[in-house]
Amino acid sequence: MDVEIWSDIACPWCYIGKRRFEAALSSFEHADEVNVTWRSFELDPAAPAEVPGSSVEMLSRKYGMSVEQARAAEQRVTETAAGDGLEYNLGRSRLGSTFDGHRLVHLAKQHGLQDAMKERLFRARFTDGGLLSDRELLLSAALDVGLPEDEVRTALESDRFAEDVREDEATASAFGISGVPMFVVDRQFGASGAQAPEQLLALLRHGWENRQPASA
Repeated sequence: MDVEIWSDIACPWCYIGKRRFEAALSSFEHADEVNVTWRSFELDPAAPAEVPGSSVEMLSRKYGMSVEQARAAEQRVTETAAGDGLEYNLGRSRLGSTFDGHRLVHLAKQHGLQDAMKERLFRARFTDGGLLSDRELLLSAALDVGLPEDEVRTALESDRFAEDVREDEATASAFGISGVPMFVVDRQFGASGAQAPEQLLALLRHGWENRQPASA
């Protein structure tokens, strides 16, 4: 059974969703027969390499709330993340494009390290406060998970996997996906948002029970 997860590395709920999906998968009776693929989705495809200002200021501008309200919203997300075993330091956040990070996730897929790369980038963003357009940070993160340095450098210095990122995003648009995380089972059933592990487990079981025979 195939599970595709559309998410953005700059989405705090996507990291929480990852943890909750992992909890669901660990309880799923057929976990060994599930293939998980991370799909690219940029919340802001037009974002520059770095966006000036803090995440609180960005939230305030984007949603028309006061700085105090934005700070309270960040605190709620931080507390929710802690409940799922994640350490968020959103006050350190540096905002910017995630496009190159998504390209590295595609490279990692070729080496069977996609999940590890996604996890490392989430940690760099939300725990360490790293800028995900910083190519030295991306190189270091990729080496941490075991990707070959020459391939990482070649990818970052070229447009390799750019089409793969755009294809993921085009597929998301065709499916009507406008928010992430989005969990899709065998391209038949989906669940949107960082839902509770119990709900994601129910999605997995429903997908398993309703699997279609592989077509020729």
